[in-house]
Amino acid sequence: MTKHKHHPETEAVRAGTDLHKKNGPLATPIYQTATFEVTDSDQQLRATSTDMFYTRYGNPTHTVAEKAIAELEGVDAALLFASGMGAITTSILALLKSGDHIVAQRDIYGGATKFFSQWLPKLGIETTFVDTTQYDQHARAIRPNTRLLYLESPTNPILRVVDLRQVAAIAKQHNLISFIDSTFATPINQRPADFGIDLIMHSGTKYFAGHADLICGIVAGREDLIRKIHETRTTLGGVMDPHAAWLLLRGTKTLAVRVQRQNDNALRVAQFLAQHAKVRGVHYPFVEGHPQRALAMEQMHGGGGVLSFEVDGTGEDAKRMSEALHLFTLAPSLGGVDSLVSLPVLTSHAMISAEHRQKMGVTEQLIRLSVGIENADDLIADLEQALTVVAGTRQHAQVG
Repeated sequence: MTKHKHHPETEAVRAGTDLHKKNGPLATPIYQTATFEVTDSDQQLRATSTDMFYTRYGNPTHTVAEKAIAELEGVDAALLFASGMGAITTSILALLKSGDHIVAQRDIYGGATKFFSQWLPKLGIETTFVDTTQYDQHARAIRPNTRLLYLESPTNPILRVVDLRQVAAIAKQHNLISFIDSTFATPINQRPADFGIDLIMHSGTKYFAGHADLICGIVAGREDLIRKIHETRTTLGGVMDPHAAWLLLRGTKTLAVRVQRQNDNALRVAQFLAQHAKVRGVHYPFVEGHPQRALAMEQMHGGGGVLSFEVDGTGEDAKRMSEALHLFTLAPSLGGVDSLVSLPVLTSHAMISAEHRQKMGVTEQLIRLSVGIENADDLIADLEQALTVVAGTRQHAQVG
């Protein structure tokens, strides 16, 4: 008899746990301990390669969360880190050495851009940035010493969508490791491994945790690569605290239902903004007019909970609007149950050059929304009143 394959909604709740009937706690225990006792020295040696030796090496609470994430992504294994940037930096340092070369999309998170352009050159590792959806540029940028192709889809903050099958084929043709930041998509909307991507990174702070109450990084993928990254994580020490891992696991159980609500809300908000006279342009994968809408609908199950748009005005107008919102809290980050608003030039992409931002299309008028699970009508009403405030302020200034 063929074993039934669970759907993502079921995996989010039950993955990583023992489904056999037993006497024990329903909730995964928190192993809030730095170290583990052994019976003798021989056992000490055997324990070093397990999750019951020292929490910098591993921890049973981590193990359950990592197994659950690996099942959701459909990959061999996963690792937790103290932050998303910890996941990126540790993985790159584990897999590359001085003299190696990276080809990276231009449209990626600002912190990753800073690491590639300012920190890696100190270690003798060079990065070439290419236009995100110009795949011939990806191929032309590859050198004999290129080792990794770095991707993000949908991108932060313009929501461009990458053809995962095509870039995975380029990576395989040139024997490169493909590494994607899939934070905006989550495994509910997109599983990059299904398209041939080797490693998937998430800022677990965002959708996996879901409540803006912890910091976390995740890398999932091929076992041989994860093993190398684990060795480096143990050395660098950027491991997650067991209690935070337990909170992450709890958040993951509601991932599917939260993401579905956020998909629905964000699409409605994007459609509202797209027809508003005071909005210059809307960036959301599933909205009419998005340049990669057909591709997004082919490789994603939903458009996600993040969108961005440009106000018809100045950077000061964008500031005024973000400050006039009530249900969208003015704060960085994304993916939680609460709706947030931020200006990428002041937050996610403040640490990179104005020239690089310009090439990405990140303007002073660009506003990024992380749509939560509130009622969509209430969110739209809040945006309507804020746009009215901006329009009124501009009219008053013109009259004055």
